[in-house]
Amino acid sequence: MKIGNKFFAELFGTFVLVFGGCGTAIFGHVGFLGVAIAFGLTVIAMAYGIGHISGAHLNPAVSFGVWVNGRMTLKEMLVYWLAQIIGGIIAGCLLMVIAKSANMTLGTFAANGYGDFFSASDVAGGYLQTSMWGAFLVEALLTFVFLMVILGITDSRHENGKFGGLAIGLTLVLIHLISIPLTNTSVNPARSLGVAIFSENPLAMPQLWLFIVAPLVGACIAGLCYKCLGGCCCKCKKEEK
Repeated sequence: MKIGNKFFAELFGTFVLVFGGCGTAIFGHVGFLGVAIAFGLTVIAMAYGIGHISGAHLNPAVSFGVWVNGRMTLKEMLVYWLAQIIGGIIAGCLLMVIAKSANMTLGTFAANGYGDFFSASDVAGGYLQTSMWGAFLVEALLTFVFLMVILGITDSRHENGKFGGLAIGLTLVLIHLISIPLTNTSVNPARSLGVAIFSENPLAMPQLWLFIVAPLVGACIAGLCYKCLGGCCCKCKKEEK
């Protein structure tokens, strides 16, 4: 598949992820469970919709972990990153326009944060004011889990790869159920950036670094661990040649 096709597939897929998941958080009244399901559903839909074109990474951390594991080139990863960042920002921009058209105040705007990022009313609504290091651990650990599932289910030696999209989407639902109360769940730098730049929470941008660095750290560890556990699959060795 041509790199241009992959670029636009990743841009579109990341757009849908951020628009669908964050849009549900912003406009819906579905609680933590509903938001978690929304993010999982977008991943499932895109996995089966564009997975055959780009693999439906939809997430710079996923692309980074795949690269560390040896399944894509540095050039491909950078192209994916660019597409994912653009897709996330476009989604955030359109969500902002829609919110303004409905005379809504943007507020936190589904951005990620920790500690004082969450106000007293947020805490009353179920959020917890975890520390910076606690948030870093949560984001890195859950991204590690996410990547281990992705690398395992997409291994060419896996016999049930056709159910990969479902497994990955359900894993993302679980991740959100664990961490929405703690960080509003990132595990995806593009998702975090896409809404943080429009958020009215004064800590959204200063705390954004954590939701870029922690997922990349978790993804890197997962890429290395899976390489040690299962080695590089035959398929990716052929692609490298």
